Amino acid sequence: MASWLCILNRDNFEVVKKKLVWGVALRHSGQLAKAKPGDKCAFYLIGEDSGNEFKSPSIGGILEIISDMYEDTSNIFPSKIRAGENYPYRVRLKPINIFKDELLFKPLIPILAFITNKKHYGGYLMGKAMRSIPDRDMKLISEYGEVLG
Repeated sequence: MASWLCILNRDNFEVVKKKLVWGVALRHSGQLAKAKPGDKCAFYLIGEDSGNEFKSPSIGGILEIISDMYEDTSNIFPSKIRAGENYPYRVRLKPINIFKDELLFKPLIPILAFITNKKHYGGYLMGKAMRSIPDRDMKLISEYGEVLG
């Protein structure tokens, strides 16, 4: 089984948690097509300015893919990068560990193997909806997340 880091904002992560579905746009469908049932996904929540406060990049939880990719054009994801996007390429999920408190991402950077340039980690995430990560990194994220409950 493979491990993935899925990149999204907090509004769309709320949909992932409630509907147990992850979706990507056409331009990212090739990557999602590589994901298979049994693969684990850590959900990376991008840094966001919510008016009064900045929410730091973090991991919201870990879920497992339980379906092959399918197409569904229902408009369930509220936040879109491009007008008209509805992230129609989707997989069904089951929760492994939805963290009670978000796991801050920056303290993990020194120990994550997939990030080799520790000073410029953003390049490993920019322009992507998801990326494969070593199983070792998923294990570390999971272990740190277990502390959060």
